[in-house]
Amino acid sequence: MVDPAREVIFKKETVSKLLMLFVKDDKSKVSNDTVILMAEMLRIFVIEATRRAVKHAENEDCVGVDLEHVERILPQLLLDF
Repeated sequence: MVDPAREVIFKKETVSKLLMLFVKDDKSKVSNDTVILMAEMLRIFVIEATRRAVKHAENEDCVGVDLEHVERILPQLLLDF
């Protein structure tokens, strides 16, 4: 079970600004529902990346997760998402 104190949370303002970086028209707006949906997608992506990197580190008998572990799982993770 996930520890609630360590739960992944993205601020709506941050997600909204990230989405606006990819919008070509300055007059476009991002709806609140879109921001909530993207925040949830980011949350799931980060949790899955963490889970896979931890599993990879455990398979190599490492004590902790390093950037190298994340780099190794990243190609397949991006294909899956």
